[in-house]
Amino acid sequence: MKTRTFFIVGVTTAALFVDVASAQRPAGNRRQGGQRQAQGGPDALRGGPEASDDAEGAGGEVSRAWVDLYEPHADGEMPYRLMKPIGFDSTKSYPVIVSLHGAGGIGTDNWRQLKGWNKLLAEEKRRSDYPCYVLAPQTNGGWQEMQLKGIQDVIAALPSVDRDRIYILGHSMGGGGTYRFIQMDPGYFAAAAPSAGSGLRRSEQSIDASLIKDVPIWAFHGDNDRLCPYERDQKIFAEMERLGGNMKLTAWAGDGHDVGDKTIAGGDNGTTQLSSDRCDAELDLMKWLFSRSLAERKTK
Repeated sequence: MKTRTFFIVGVTTAALFVDVASAQRPAGNRRQGGQRQAQGGPDALRGGPEASDDAEGAGGEVSRAWVDLYEPHADGEMPYRLMKPIGFDSTKSYPVIVSLHGAGGIGTDNWRQLKGWNKLLAEEKRRSDYPCYVLAPQTNGGWQEMQLKGIQDVIAALPSVDRDRIYILGHSMGGGGTYRFIQMDPGYFAAAAPSAGSGLRRSEQSIDASLIKDVPIWAFHGDNDRLCPYERDQKIFAEMERLGGNMKLTAWAGDGHDVGDKTIAGGDNGTTQLSSDRCDAELDLMKWLFSRSLAERKTK
């Protein structure tokens, strides 16, 4: 096993720890503790310490223009939001990032699934450096085979997609869905980045490392997570080590469950382990992700 302690490189702006779905939640029904919640209605998020990287207007209102970059669609039974590549050129082919929400995004409103990491992916510089589609589906239950089929149908209909570079990430229930989907179809996704996705403390372990050992995985987890214990991801990693799999595991020292945004934003408290020499030790998630392809995997 190789262990490296480093700063996970992110962007210069701070991470947004805001669940945009809270903008629709009545003030008396906001969750206390855990993920910080934004005040205000659907047309504007109120600025605060957690939103200091947004462009504030009069009265402390924060621009929500990034949300509008994710166009709403309701094809079939699965609502989804889609952000197209910046400067789209039909003569080029683009990767796709599939973004899976956690339990807080469950519903059919086609809104709650947009999370802080979706905002980070919508930043202009990141979009310019890594032009791609970002697909954010919404489920009214769990992430099951029906949702995977819906996602694949949406991607199949998109123009100018690089089929060798379809990526998936998600946090909490979305991290579990990430593991589940690459297990259902390990030859479809070029790489995966699950965050806190190894399951609840008392849930049955359903992740079979032998099925996903050849999928490049970079997992993230707060080592003080009491909802989805870090130890469960450690067990998956140990099995990947034994199998010679292609998995990196970053532990956020001292962090609890709400670390989803740090997958994209990075942090200075990450310790990363590599399961084998097959792992790319790249320190930046986006660089690592966009270097992965199915074609690369087939040649090894």
